[in-house]
Amino acid sequence: MTKDISERLARLTPEIQAMMGVYALYWKLEESFGCIDTDLSHQECHMLIKLDQPKRMGVLAADMLTVPSTITATADALEAAGYLTRQQDPDDRRAWLLVLTDKGAEARNMLVTTAGELFHRASGLDDEETAQFARLARKIRDNILKTGIPEGLTK
Repeated sequence: MTKDISERLARLTPEIQAMMGVYALYWKLEESFGCIDTDLSHQECHMLIKLDQPKRMGVLAADMLTVPSTITATADALEAAGYLTRQQDPDDRRAWLLVLTDKGAEARNMLVTTAGELFHRASGLDDEETAQFARLARKIRDNILKTGIPEGLTK
């Protein structure tokens, strides 16, 4: 059955094959991420992953493809739960940085490791193929950001 589907898909254009592969990978990962053992919401997990270093709300909002006002509630919840703190930006004392606590860094490390494992399982790519796919995915993302963020990503 899988071989038949693969043979039929191989007759399609490379563009259609790529779109179908990305779509299937997205849904498989969405399904898999639901199995991560955490009390955090999807948005909270997303924010922790994006906080690889202290960031201002505006920078974090840009990284998450949203506006600062939409991430305030998520930051508030993570702060209340002890995953992050707000600290004054030493470069601009009027601004605040979101900074992971030890608890937040531990949760982030678990999420990054688990997400990597889920990606490898879902995609079937080895480390070299993953690096190549990541390079191409960054190029795609950069082009999308350059040509305009899809409206559905900004809500």
